[in-house]
Amino acid sequence: MEGPKFTVEYIRQLASEMSKNNLVPYEDLPRYDLFLSQVIDYLNDKFSEENYTNNIVQNYIKSEVISKPEDGKKRGYTKLHLAQMVLLSHMRPILTTEEITKVFRLAFNQINDRTDDIISWENAYKIFAEIQQHSFDEFLKVEYFDEEKLNEFIAENNLNEKDQERILVFLVVMTLIAQASAIKKLVRKIVSEYDTD
Repeated sequence: MEGPKFTVEYIRQLASEMSKNNLVPYEDLPRYDLFLSQVIDYLNDKFSEENYTNNIVQNYIKSEVISKPEDGKKRGYTKLHLAQMVLLSHMRPILTTEEITKVFRLAFNQINDRTDDIISWENAYKIFAEIQQHSFDEFLKVEYFDEEKLNEFIAENNLNEKDQERILVFLVVMTLIAQASAIKKLVRKIVSEYDTD
């Protein structure tokens, strides 16, 4: 069975589906404290492309990227930890661990001291969810892919019908990679320029 025809409209449909399956609202994060294994299961379920393990999470805690679990509690991982890990999961493909730490310090100073936080983790999570939703909405509105130009390129290269779709996919992926690369470079430059140390 053949899949859907790959077109610019199909890309918009994919983006629309992704925007509906966006971040879990903060209020819908688990209310009860969790064991580390439950945190790992939750993250691996929500971020299927990641492979979280106990060691990865514990290394983030040891490196003070995310806060320590509640002292002496077996179920020491709270909604705050999940919010931190979800934000971290979105940052991991773009920033190094050191850069993520710098970004978190901008709003939360010392990761294990809630009294010096400039904003709450709840508010940080909610604004990130709102910004991400806005980004998906804007993606759907903006003409990232000039369909006429893509078709012109395909025509100029005398591609047969079978290869046209493959080259269209290639050009769309390269466009997205170029945009992601530019954004990644800009994010890294901003983080390095605004050093909190």
